[in-house]
Amino acid sequence: MKSSSNFKSVYIVIPAYNERKIIRQVIKRVKKEGYKNIIVVDDGSDDKTFLYAKREEVCVLRHILNRGKGAAIKTGIEAAKHLRAQSVVTIDADGQHNPEEIHFFLNKIKEGFDIVLGTRSMSHDEMPVVKIIANYLGNYFTWFLYGVWVHDSQSGFRAYSKKAMQLMDTKNDRYEYDSEVIREIRRNKLLFCEIPIETRYSSYSLTKSQKQSFINGIRTLAKMVISS
Repeated sequence: MKSSSNFKSVYIVIPAYNERKIIRQVIKRVKKEGYKNIIVVDDGSDDKTFLYAKREEVCVLRHILNRGKGAAIKTGIEAAKHLRAQSVVTIDADGQHNPEEIHFFLNKIKEGFDIVLGTRSMSHDEMPVVKIIANYLGNYFTWFLYGVWVHDSQSGFRAYSKKAMQLMDTKNDRYEYDSEVIREIRRNKLLFCEIPIETRYSSYSLTKSQKQSFINGIRTLAKMVISS
């Protein structure tokens, strides 16, 4: 385990919606890596996610209504800014991301990058085919609308420098937020890089109802076009 003294200005933001079954495990895994500044944002869950997260003695914020993943991330980042964070790492609450990889993101921030994007493997052996197709489409339309090509425009495992947090001005609250960040990279001329990440797909994470569906994907695209 790394010394937590190295991470006093680092905040880990975890947006969560109906993650009671796994949120405590995710928090414990983050703490195991030495990160103590953890902000969980319960996005209007109705399964006691808020109460379960509180048991781990971390900062837990709650939206009264379900506003969307993007809104939860923005709430978390705003809270981190208020707490004088120098950098923020966002990870999903369903256990797909490996907290052992957080330090790779922070190393890139230290090198001078403003935003670090985690890139999942698009191998058929590691990602369901439906998700591969959805991600390729998301990447293409993100490039078409914003002029920046990235290999995984929908990944939730990311890191932001203080400069990026101050300059980003996103409008949308749901899954389109992830692509909107790419627009902000271009608009603010932010220095970014991509790094490969491990992704753990479980029956739990694959069957969660709030994950992107085809219809939600169409809605996301429409919102991206309107806000571009």
